[in-house]
Amino acid sequence: MVFKKIAFVASQTPAAQEALAELVGLHGQVAVADADVVVALGGDGFMLQTLHETQVLGLPVYGMNCGTVGFLMNTFSADLLPKRLAVAEEAAIHPLAMTAVSVDGSVTQALAINEVSLLRAGPQAAKVRISVDGVVRLAELVCDGVLVATPAGSTAYNYSAHGPILPIGSDVLALTPMAAFRPRRWRGALLPKSVVVRFDILEPEKRPVRADADSRPVTDVVSVEIRSEPAIQHRILFDPGHGLEERLIVEQFA
Repeated sequence: MVFKKIAFVASQTPAAQEALAELVGLHGQVAVADADVVVALGGDGFMLQTLHETQVLGLPVYGMNCGTVGFLMNTFSADLLPKRLAVAEEAAIHPLAMTAVSVDGSVTQALAINEVSLLRAGPQAAKVRISVDGVVRLAELVCDGVLVATPAGSTAYNYSAHGPILPIGSDVLALTPMAAFRPRRWRGALLPKSVVVRFDILEPEKRPVRADADSRPVTDVVSVEIRSEPAIQHRILFDPGHGLEERLIVEQFA
């Protein structure tokens, strides 16, 4: 596909800003609303931010790494960008939808491309009840935290917490604890993508918990429901032979 109108966006790091100036000088700049492709310059965090911000436009996003982490990014090069875009492979991913209820009764809804995580927000371990499609599967998990990850996000926080790497085309989610104390060394579960996962916080005032959807925090939660959102699609472009499927395989042999 030939992209004629490119919108460049960049994180605030010096490296990304230098790359932005160079690329705009070579290729010009159009507003994101008028573009047919977005080129994001930064790291994975900025890529996630760009995907969220351009969600309603349905535009493909091609990332170039100017940060410290670049699993969702391509290598940076100012040369031959139009040709790289023309032959890029597209991956379509769907986010998680989070509904979090806080102690004061407020309800927060958010989308997460990588994962929704719950983390203890005090000195004591969190106590969490886990239900899947309305059935209590774990009456009490004592832990530092627990998360639900998409295949695209399975190499991020999930993998650091010793969760499994999921093939990008798999219809499963990873449910992974962090530092599980009871049940001792519980490793989590693989769940069908169609399920609704609910976390109820036990003793929320004594053991406060924070929820994060792609690092967007909600404090003092008492319950969190998570489901896949197939109606929303994010389009990510990769150089040929370096798409998400290949990267997930490579990561497992690193």
